[in-house]
Amino acid sequence: MRKLIARTACCLLAVAVAACSKQEPTVAAQPNPPSSAPYAPAEPDTSQRVVSGNTPAAADIAAAAALNASFSPQRDPAKDLETAKVEAQRGGKRVLLEVGGERCDWCHVLDNLVEGDAEIRSFRDANFIWVKVNHSEENENQAFLAQYPEIKSYPHLLVLEADGKLLHSQSTSELEKGKAYDRRKFFALLKEWAPAAPPNQAKP
Repeated sequence: MRKLIARTACCLLAVAVAACSKQEPTVAAQPNPPSSAPYAPAEPDTSQRVVSGNTPAAADIAAAAALNASFSPQRDPAKDLETAKVEAQRGGKRVLLEVGGERCDWCHVLDNLVEGDAEIRSFRDANFIWVKVNHSEENENQAFLAQYPEIKSYPHLLVLEADGKLLHSQSTSELEKGKAYDRRKFFALLKEWAPAAPPNQAKP
């Protein structure tokens, strides 16, 4: 009888020890499920024309680039000039108006010279805000052009200070060489009317 009681006590003690030593299984943390929504990075707003020095940089670049994209009868040259003045004052540049039209062959010859010559294009972009002003049957922009000297042939160039003051009126017929423009003469014109370089930076 004593042996049976002792065995029973031993069994109960073993069960108790086993129960105490048993640990709860650890539940692994589950990662957050991936989102099914496509990633959409924020896009800069380039729809606003530059009107002050506080506009987004992307809008500034887009607006300035649009000024010399093409001769458009729909564009307002007065508003374009205001945009150009802001950019010129901010960048220490001058404004260069190119008056012409999409049907003007010599206008395209001039554009090809500038766009096809990396040195000239780089110098122009570093020193001028280039603005195309349309003059065509669809829109002669007479009211805008009336403030400048009479223009007899196209394209015609008008160099303005950053505040819009007229500095020079240039007939491009004087820059022609055969059926093209004289690169040396045109580049010399840009260098002559580029804004003065800082004392520690000489013009090329």
